[in-house]
Amino acid sequence: MKIGLKILGCPKNEADCDVLEGILKSRGHQIVKNVDEAQVIIIDTCGFIESAKRESIEEILDFVNYKKKHNFFLCVKGCLVQRYPDQLRSEIPEVDAWYGVLSPSQIADAIEKKVPFLVTQPQTIYDDTTRTCKGSFAYVKIADGCNRSCTFCAIPSFKGDFKSRSIEIIEAEVNNLVKNGVKEVILVAQDTTAYGIDLYGKPSLDVLLKKLNSLDGEFRIRVLYLHPDHIDEKVIEAILSYEKVLPYFDMPVQHGSDRILKKMGRSRTSSELLELIEQIRNMNQDAAIRTSIIVGFPGETDEDFEKLMNFLKKARFDRLGSFIYSDEEGTVASSLKEKVPAHISQERYEELLVFQSQISYERLERFVGRTLSILIEECQKNKYVGRSHLDTPEIDGNVFINSTRKIRIPDYYMVQITSVTEYDMEGVLV
Repeated sequence: MKIGLKILGCPKNEADCDVLEGILKSRGHQIVKNVDEAQVIIIDTCGFIESAKRESIEEILDFVNYKKKHNFFLCVKGCLVQRYPDQLRSEIPEVDAWYGVLSPSQIADAIEKKVPFLVTQPQTIYDDTTRTCKGSFAYVKIADGCNRSCTFCAIPSFKGDFKSRSIEIIEAEVNNLVKNGVKEVILVAQDTTAYGIDLYGKPSLDVLLKKLNSLDGEFRIRVLYLHPDHIDEKVIEAILSYEKVLPYFDMPVQHGSDRILKKMGRSRTSSELLELIEQIRNMNQDAAIRTSIIVGFPGETDEDFEKLMNFLKKARFDRLGSFIYSDEEGTVASSLKEKVPAHISQERYEELLVFQSQISYERLERFVGRTLSILIEECQKNKYVGRSHLDTPEIDGNVFINSTRKIRIPDYYMVQITSVTEYDMEGVLV
């Protein structure tokens, strides 16, 4: 069959779909990009927050319209289906098949048999390592599900308990990727700090990183989704000491007011978070620290927002993403009173991003005149485009390189930084 894939949501979905694509190809199916050619369309959805759910619904409806002109089997899978199976099936009957959170091999089986509906207990992890390699980097899912109790998050309700893939399975997948030219492996999970606790009796991210660092090949490792309440010295030392692991800490703190942090179900206080940031920077002043912030959480006052801004001023994060709070049914936070009016949340969101943009610029300025290792991935309008250790693809910045030399893509090169903006850098090949 000729099969088209549309991937929405987080990098974990991308990792799953790369494995699914690899399985489908190994079974003789062809992956196509043009809707006109496809006999089957698979949409992988997100059910995390309101904006993501809305995007998924709009995409499904777009493909329902395409179906009127093109004769294909439309399958919708993933988190949104796992969360709202009966509602979706009832309200969008034009979809041919609905599949919940299943392993890639289960999805492949269901597609081949044209099963119309399959939603069971979530199957978030798998032993499959056959997958496609589409470019210079690849997401590798090391675990999924969550046992934490953040009051704003509904993910445990549709992803289930935290489960890890074994070190041996992850090692095999990474080995295959590196042999096929991948230059950056990005480890993802709902909470990477908890990796291995279900398999080995204790958090084992440091053990996994040591094993992956020993693999042959020229590649780098980036770790995302480190829960700031559970980052310890072992994790910090592993990220900062292993040669192939990039000094990049993606730690979504969510807020800077102790009162709001407590209402969110977080355990570390703002001062403890600042101590953690200082500890990382004392060990490596060039380490990149990224975070995510929620504004407009129920009960967030002007004073709480001011405390958040003061926290950000002290923390001086290299990279920051922000979200406006939205109620998610089934969560503790959704039942809290004192909802923040939408226009106030929007004002705070915009103020925060403007404020942080200046900090981001100042943090990048320290690299002007210095030489960094850059993964160059493409050429655009006579400029090469790459990423430094500060840059996760698609969410952080880029490095733009002026060079008349012909270079290999993708590959690592030493680049002297000549100028910066709030999010990007520019440089020349050394």
